[in-house]
Amino acid sequence: MSDEIELNGRRYRRPERPTVVICVDGCDPEYIERGIADGVLPTIASFARKGYLGTADAVVPTFTNPNNVSIVTGAPPSVHGIAGNYYLDRETGREIMMTDERLMRSETILALMARAGVETAAVTAKDKLRRLLGRNLDGICFSSEFADAEVEALVGRGKPDMYSGDLSLFVLDAGIALVERGVAKLLYLSLSDFIQHAHAPGASEADAFHRAIDDRVRRFVELGAVVGLVADHGMNDKALPDGRPNVIFLEDELNNRFGAEAVRVICPITDPFVRHHGALGSFVRVYARNGENMEALMASSAALRGVALVLDRRDAAERFALPFDREADFVVLGGDNTVIGASRAEHDLSGLAGRRLRSHGGLGEQRVPFILSRPLVPEYARTAEAGALRNFDILDFALNGVE
Repeated sequence: MSDEIELNGRRYRRPERPTVVICVDGCDPEYIERGIADGVLPTIASFARKGYLGTADAVVPTFTNPNNVSIVTGAPPSVHGIAGNYYLDRETGREIMMTDERLMRSETILALMARAGVETAAVTAKDKLRRLLGRNLDGICFSSEFADAEVEALVGRGKPDMYSGDLSLFVLDAGIALVERGVAKLLYLSLSDFIQHAHAPGASEADAFHRAIDDRVRRFVELGAVVGLVADHGMNDKALPDGRPNVIFLEDELNNRFGAEAVRVICPITDPFVRHHGALGSFVRVYARNGENMEALMASSAALRGVALVLDRRDAAERFALPFDREADFVVLGGDNTVIGASRAEHDLSGLAGRRLRSHGGLGEQRVPFILSRPLVPEYARTAEAGALRNFDILDFALNGVE
């Protein structure tokens, strides 16, 4: 039996001790910085001395599906094919939720480790990820959203409400139980960003949630595990001073100027969990009915206040390492404080219930924490010091790069 597996040009050693990689969905680095400064994260703070505490770049668009799949394949979307939570199929004209593992173009590190005889588990808060993370995985794979009676017995409580911080804590408690029982040696645990969408760094609700994560990280360390923490994206306030969402309804803007149905705008943040963000993020894909208007459409988009970047199909695919065949005619990114929607009628913001909109998707949410519980070996320490880390390097570092 080989001591390592190979995928997408990298080799990964079989874990000698339990290895747990946690994707803390929506964990902007400010949550870590504030949490350490305020004494909320004592375990994670200790990794600055005992391990590695840094940051890395996430995949753009900074949404859940492309980043989680990048992490478990160790590669960008141009390799694995998942470029958003939601996309438009050019051949059929259908708008498709990207939860089908058949859309993936790469195996996962998890599946290959399981095939090599490593007891492997993938546990996710949101069921939309389960099929992607579990592609060809002959191991443990479930979501807390749809936890069955056996999983509830494992964790010792019923499955949580899907709109709660406990949806994530349930994932971590399941991982702890799997390690305690010795039935998983490599674990990938993906959380929900419900709390981060609702509460800024330093808010009491955010502090309580991150303190609970820190407690569970401490337990993994007590069990002898190597722990890696990373995020799929950061999070920014996207509201105006008066509290209203700072949103550009781009499909309305362009169709009003260039004629009805001139464009179709797809919001790749769209998923079954829309109550806390209204399907509004800072990256959208635009499909034009008339290719002759492309330059004018792009120029009109770029001129809108709050737009940070407009790229055509080829430039977007090249700059962000996205699959060209699944890319739109052009993409539009909002600034740090701006979200972009399709038409006003398509977005229900009632779920915000008076709260300020916090969201992600653009360049302003690309920087994420990159943390390991053990010191880096010299080669990996030099790589980290060079400052070119990606969030999808985390399994390489956790399996190959720590003492």
